[in-house]
Amino acid sequence: MDENERQSEERGWATAKTLAEALPYIQIYDRETVVIKYGGHAMGETAVAKQFAADVVLLKLMGVNPVVVHGGGPQISAMLDKAGVKSSFVDGLRVTDKDTMAVAEMVLSGAVNKEIAHWISVAGKEADVRGIGLSGKDAGLLTVEKTTRTKRDPDSLIEHEVDLGFVGEPTKVDPKLIAGLIASETDDWVPVIAPIGVAEDGQTYNVNADTVAGAVAGSLNAKRMLLLTDVKGVLDKNGDIIRQMTLEQAQALIDDGTASGGMIPKLETAMAAVRAGVEAVVILDGRRPHAMLVELFTEYGAGTLVKA
Repeated sequence: MDENERQSEERGWATAKTLAEALPYIQIYDRETVVIKYGGHAMGETAVAKQFAADVVLLKLMGVNPVVVHGGGPQISAMLDKAGVKSSFVDGLRVTDKDTMAVAEMVLSGAVNKEIAHWISVAGKEADVRGIGLSGKDAGLLTVEKTTRTKRDPDSLIEHEVDLGFVGEPTKVDPKLIAGLIASETDDWVPVIAPIGVAEDGQTYNVNADTVAGAVAGSLNAKRMLLLTDVKGVLDKNGDIIRQMTLEQAQALIDDGTASGGMIPKLETAMAAVRAGVEAVVILDGRRPHAMLVELFTEYGAGTLVKA
């Protein structure tokens, strides 16, 4: 046996050992629903998108029911620039006027949504696992209301309402379509949901993808919600990752300033999802290859778990 053959054999034994060690965790998630929030700048990288899709297919073939909710902020910004539509922001939130809403829906429900669904179908071709692209407008999936925000004037300290345009908040999720797809006994569907919703009056709104993922996960009583981000998890004051925390501990991190910036809304989303019925939410680095598999099927996981 030459050196290449020997190394190949060792890798085979190592793979078998890893699969055997994963058995207890595979059983925990058998036929359970896991909602995955997929977003960030990595979405625009084809190699990363293909790897993500392959991992989603693997989850499906291992007995998990994955449901993907995606964002697309960088892609929306790129298309707005290309179309010559100028954006304005209030406290970091994009003001979505009529023209911006049209571009956002085109990008989210069209290009981004269908690309993710396509890569899942490509990765699952041999086993006939298929991604199916949807938005909150399909089958009454996501009902929303217009988001209201207030801003305090730094001089007068008087609060006034800020109009963010066509930006919505979920008020109701009808999971019937999603539940039907993942419960199919004849086909392996992976729903891929764009964060677009409709108000009672029929108006279309753009919705924060983290918020949509939390609302969908709650409506499905998901075992886990995975928030894939650009950081390795929630960090303590020393910069070390916190492996697990309760809702009370998460709130304390916000209150004492340990959690700041973009981590605050992610923690708030995680807490809301747990209160809505999700067993636990994990905030983890979606840029790392196979992060979802490490989180679900190994002892220590890959991010920060938030539970009741």
